[in-house]
Amino acid sequence: MAAIRSAAISAAAVVAPRGFGRRRCLVACLAAPARGALGVTASASASASGKMLPRSALHASASPASSTGAPDSDEAAAESLVEAELSKLACPICYYPLVSSIDHQSAPSKSDSSLECSTCKKLYSKDDYWDLTVAVGSTEYSETMPAATELFRTQLVSFLYERGWRQNFIWGGFPGLEKEFEMAKDYLKPTSGGIIIDASCGSGLFSRLFVKSELYCLVVALDFSENMLKQCKEFIKQENISDERLALVRADISRLPFVSGSIDALHAGAAIHCWPSPACAVAEISRVLRPGGIFVGSTFIADVLPPVIPLLRIGRPYIDQITGNNTFLSELELEDLCRACGLVNFTFVRNGFYIMFSATKAS
Repeated sequence: MAAIRSAAISAAAVVAPRGFGRRRCLVACLAAPARGALGVTASASASASGKMLPRSALHASASPASSTGAPDSDEAAAESLVEAELSKLACPICYYPLVSSIDHQSAPSKSDSSLECSTCKKLYSKDDYWDLTVAVGSTEYSETMPAATELFRTQLVSFLYERGWRQNFIWGGFPGLEKEFEMAKDYLKPTSGGIIIDASCGSGLFSRLFVKSELYCLVVALDFSENMLKQCKEFIKQENISDERLALVRADISRLPFVSGSIDALHAGAAIHCWPSPACAVAEISRVLRPGGIFVGSTFIADVLPPVIPLLRIGRPYIDQITGNNTFLSELELEDLCRACGLVNFTFVRNGFYIMFSATKAS
């Protein structure tokens, strides 16, 4: 099955320590306002200007106990971490911060199993993951996504993805999981210590590596597939990975449920060719990244046989509609897309069909 899907694409184209010291470090990191985040400023600035910030923006600031150096309990530290994590979440409909569904105004807390939009009042619940898709809760309405998206929502493909499917990408020049991760880390170095989204995370191959590396205060494993996220949670349990610095979120890549300018980095491995609209997705990525934030992605480029390119260019619209995948014929297409969405300093590495690229949110 992997060979068939990959051929269609090419032809058409450490565990975080549980100790108290680590918890306090994470809380301090997440409590800092996101650089360039819209509507989130230091509490000192708010006092100076005399303006009151929304509670959703203020609740991530350090607690009095933390700022004075007084000892915190493990439970309090963990709760502060969860609250700081949830402060980045926004309604995918109107992009306003989510609040507790209990009193409809306070910041989310560790005990919340559902959140509410502060403006449109839509509810979002958490089971194995936070479901922050636009149509969540609909009882009658449903829509079918492109074939590639629906394929990865199935239980079979979700189960097989990390058990041979993804590993077969080596035929197209993908260097292997460990090497890919090291390459991504090199691109992402300027954002270490912040918050990273692993978009289209699948079963969490890279999400778990980011958590184990301790490079980021928070790793958001994000995918549209319910079954992929369930597989991710199973692997997290099997590998005994702490969820203190990990959040599982179901969302549409073209409607990211995060406050504008609140994310330091976004990684999308072997994903962009499967997105229904790469242009809408990259525009959303640009929106949620802070100025100086970095987008790193990898995909296939179908230019290994130059004589075939003119034919692919003609047949690409039809092939893409049938397969549900997007065919890229040169790295210039990706660079042009990033530039159009406000991402600059495009760089890349090639190996056969494989490309890993990086772009930065303009300051």
